[in-house]
Amino acid sequence: MHLPRTLPPRTLLSLSLPALFTTMASPPSPSAPPPTTTTYPSFRYHPRHPSFPYTARDFQRQDESPDTDFYAAPRFVTHIDDHAIRALRDYYAHALPSRGRILDFCSSWVSHFPEALEARAVQTARGERGGEHDGEEALEVVGMGINEKELAANPVLAQRVLRDLNAQPDIPPEVGVLDAATCVVSIDYLVHPREVLASLRVRVKKGGTVHLVVSNRCFPTKAVGRWLRVGEQEKLLMVGDYLHWSGWREVEVVTVCDGKGDGGGWFGMGRPDSLWVVRGRNVDG
Repeated sequence: MHLPRTLPPRTLLSLSLPALFTTMASPPSPSAPPPTTTTYPSFRYHPRHPSFPYTARDFQRQDESPDTDFYAAPRFVTHIDDHAIRALRDYYAHALPSRGRILDFCSSWVSHFPEALEARAVQTARGERGGEHDGEEALEVVGMGINEKELAANPVLAQRVLRDLNAQPDIPPEVGVLDAATCVVSIDYLVHPREVLASLRVRVKKGGTVHLVVSNRCFPTKAVGRWLRVGEQEKLLMVGDYLHWSGWREVEVVTVCDGKGDGGGWFGMGRPDSLWVVRGRNVDG
């Protein structure tokens, strides 16, 4: 869904309270398979189950009220700290196409694109790229989310689609043919992730990619139940299961920010947020 990646301003000074968010316990186990890329520590996902292993109970939430009500008011704050945002922008600079069409689903007022991609997308959104002479150089970003005001404030979006993916768990044809898709710290709120990701695969070109960004924070009342019951490594593998059983292949778990060091947290006064990307490619197999 398009649950925004934001927190209300009044919660920013009390983020250490367990009632407001859940923090995962530790970085992935050092016994994980060896990295499969040289740019970022990563390991290849391997399916662990003969079929999709999750039941309806796994996706029940503490708060089953309509998401359109819960997120009716715009929240113009970020859901991860500045250190993690910088790390995500660096990852995107390596991983996302510099031209073509990208869907940012569960989008909000900011997409965390690196400077070069953001500039290109803004030019396209303003109509300064994408015409007869430089259409091949354009980068079009489609934003799909639940809050109209937040989407309207996102300058990189050339197209905006209002959609509650928990009420309508599919990616509609109006997003067009995609080269890639992103979803930032919102996959844990989807109650029909397999359906959403399978429909996304239909919209993405062969060879295209999806990048599901996972942090160590969440709104516990809106996260699916199993997310709150399992540890950090299992959360990442759970997202890998979502991708595999919706038809994506070459699934990897990438560590974007390991949460170590100083200068992170809110106001730079603590450890950085940990951040991962679980990604897949639209290929046969």
